[in-house]
Amino acid sequence: MTAVTDGPTTRKVRGWAAPPRPVWEEAPTRAGLAGKGMVLALACLAVVFPLWIVIVTSLSTRKAIDEAGGLVMVPGDLTLVAYQELLSGGQVTRATLVSVGVTLVGTAFSMTVSVLCAYGLSRTDSLGHRWILMTLLATMFFSAGLIPTYLLVQTLGLTDSYLALILPSAISVFNILVLRGFFMNISQELVDSARIDGAGEFRILWQIVMPLSRAVIAVITLFYAVGYWSAWFNASLYLNDQNMLPLQNVMIQLVQKQEAPVGLGQAIKTGELSGLAVQMAVMVMALLPVAVLSPFVQKHFKKGMLTGAVKG
Repeated sequence: MTAVTDGPTTRKVRGWAAPPRPVWEEAPTRAGLAGKGMVLALACLAVVFPLWIVIVTSLSTRKAIDEAGGLVMVPGDLTLVAYQELLSGGQVTRATLVSVGVTLVGTAFSMTVSVLCAYGLSRTDSLGHRWILMTLLATMFFSAGLIPTYLLVQTLGLTDSYLALILPSAISVFNILVLRGFFMNISQELVDSARIDGAGEFRILWQIVMPLSRAVIAVITLFYAVGYWSAWFNASLYLNDQNMLPLQNVMIQLVQKQEAPVGLGQAIKTGELSGLAVQMAVMVMALLPVAVLSPFVQKHFKKGMLTGAVKG
């Protein structure tokens, strides 16, 4: 048993030390705790149950899918044939590599530009600080529109180019403002002492500011990476070559049943594969990177977002 101070009283909690409760806050009742647990359980079920159906269906045989009449909820005959066919070469494999490449290159480019811009704007005595900041803020409320943006991309010769998937949406002003707010909270005395020792701006940024900003950098990196991985609109606008499409666009074609990926059409027609299993397998492949990376960055969300967005 652990004794815990709770305002003027002491609470004994089995197995863990509860944080002290403010004196004006009443202790929760058993009914309240049970209600909170039930709400959280229902919320988790609403999120997990659709994912469960997608995963089980992607692993089910054609016979199991036909017997279930569509989506499979209870696992029966399981197989990895859908994933083996998708990853054995062809359009889906190529689209996966395209998505991975665009995500890695685009995230690195966006983070580099965003960090440099945010650090410059965090120095209030930098040249043109106020005008640049006002210009960036204006782009959050006003935009040229879709047609001028398309004409600009076409004029620059970026159509049917992977740069069209990166440059038009490379920078998020919101992310820059979050980074700027975090950088402004770093002790100015620490920066001044490094400058007195002869450190330049790039060295201060690399060796002082960025190590102290790991939380916000991890969160913004995840935002950019998820944005590039999930993006499909730019590819549908600027890419005409089917071999250049990223995974999200191939998944849309599968879900809408416009056409089967190259190498899978015959297998589906002959009954070796279920088209529904292929659709679900592509969805799992599209969701997997985000689901794997998010837990590792979750611990940084509170510090990275709230400190950068509220203060400064």
